[in-house]
Amino acid sequence: MNTSSHGLRAVKVIAIAVNDMARATHFYSEVLALEPAMEKGQLRGYRLGELVLMLKDEWYGTPTSEPNPRITIECDHAPDTEAYLRTRSVTISDPVTVVEEGYLVGSFLDSEGNKFWFCSANG
Repeated sequence: MNTSSHGLRAVKVIAIAVNDMARATHFYSEVLALEPAMEKGQLRGYRLGELVLMLKDEWYGTPTSEPNPRITIECDHAPDTEAYLRTRSVTISDPVTVVEEGYLVGSFLDSEGNKFWFCSANG
């Protein structure tokens, strides 16, 4: 892993707002089948590679389909990811398209309405 001259290495945690913790927990653990991220015996979120998606209810933010910043998740093959998400009845907010940089990019909404993008190389 590359480290910048001032020590920054990678995004470790992304916290996202949720309205219904039980529904969101079901979405991330059962629908997306992500591995739980445990710390001191407590669930802290869900693993996505080295990243942890932390779910926050009763937070200052609210779920949104117009995120700032935009979060894009790398996947093996975006069309396959879209197809899988559709079999799980996940809302595809932007079907996969080819962008000029040669990537396949799409987006989905989680159970709370938060928008996540996903992408893969086109080829």
